[in-house]
Amino acid sequence: VYNDARAIERSVDKAMTSFLLQRAGVPTPPAWALEDEAQARRIVMREAAAGHGLVLKPVFGSQGKGLQQVGAVAGAFVPLPPLSAVSGLAYLQRFVPQPESATAPGFDWRVLVVGGRARAAMRRVSAHWIRNVARGARCMHCELTPALAALAEAAADALGMDYAGVDLVPDASAAHGALVIEVNGVAAWRGLQRVTGFDIAQALVDDLLVRRLGVDLAEPLAQVCHF
Repeated sequence: VYNDARAIERSVDKAMTSFLLQRAGVPTPPAWALEDEAQARRIVMREAAAGHGLVLKPVFGSQGKGLQQVGAVAGAFVPLPPLSAVSGLAYLQRFVPQPESATAPGFDWRVLVVGGRARAAMRRVSAHWIRNVARGARCMHCELTPALAALAEAAADALGMDYAGVDLVPDASAAHGALVIEVNGVAAWRGLQRVTGFDIAQALVDDLLVRRLGVDLAEPLAQVCHF
């Protein structure tokens, strides 16, 4: 376990993630977590009336499983399903639409943060609005811009994480041109490693040894490790 257990607990709870990002001033879509079904339905109707769709997500979930769009979806109204069908709790995050076409499908970014520093990034490209690699999105190399790096580092810091996979969506109306939608504390990085020359495993090991354990890597490892 590399991340602190409390940091992992914060990141696996999407409602807590949204709360901490908002509190730290990290740009992220509006989100709501509710047990009251009537109140949740009012929020969906209010957002739909303003032309917004919402993503209904399991509060505890990963790899894009169980995501549904509700509210204003492709010109139609999609109602909220009964909360009994989603473990009695509605976590709703405003959907951020993107212009896309058959020749230019939509994408999001995954930025890897190690030891407080953004170290590598990729685009996850898919014609489907869920762009997790586990759901078939293609990994593509992209430049880690200062704006993406700053957002990812701020998100990881807000959750107190040593190591994070930060997911961002493009949004031209946002100050940095992107919004943070999720922060993953046990992020897989096989797909990212395929499209970057940055050695992710080595960076994780070095950060753990140097920053967390105080090892001087200039010394032979056998002198500082006891087996």
